[in-house]
Amino acid sequence: MWNRDLYQKTIKYAGEAHSGQLVPGSRNSYVVHLSNVCMEVLFALSYAKDLDINLGMQCALLHDTIEDTQVTWEDLNKIFGESVANGVLALTKDKALPKAEQMADSISRILEESPEIRLVKMADRITNLQKPPSHWNKDKIKKYHKEAEFIYQKLSGINSSIDTRFLDKLKTYKQYF
Repeated sequence: MWNRDLYQKTIKYAGEAHSGQLVPGSRNSYVVHLSNVCMEVLFALSYAKDLDINLGMQCALLHDTIEDTQVTWEDLNKIFGESVANGVLALTKDKALPKAEQMADSISRILEESPEIRLVKMADRITNLQKPPSHWNKDKIKKYHKEAEFIYQKLSGINSSIDTRFLDKLKTYKQYF
């Protein structure tokens, strides 16, 4: 069972870190995205007795802190420990690389971490495979779908629940192109 006090501590920290940030293309607080990713992870991990549900939950809530806020690996290590900090760092795109290389680089680092981190990345993309922003053209939508297929190819196979959900979202997303 996951630790509800740890959840509250983590979502409060994430909410403060992302304060003022909105889900792109909406008026929703970014915490909505983080909560949705966490919900997907908690659901998948509730069926996985051999994985650390608290690590998955914390990394889900914090997965964008290094990438999108002033939070550093050192901050996360100090407050949440090395496993969480390393997981979040693996989930963070390296903006120093060309955009075309960022996802493959992140996936390679995710694969070096524990399986819970793979679930977080899959849950993140599941959450993002909704109706694309209105300003995206068909080419961008197709590229996003293709990138999602790459994520599935590289990260699937550790949790049938999240694999099935991911495939359903991939199939549904095709309606947008």
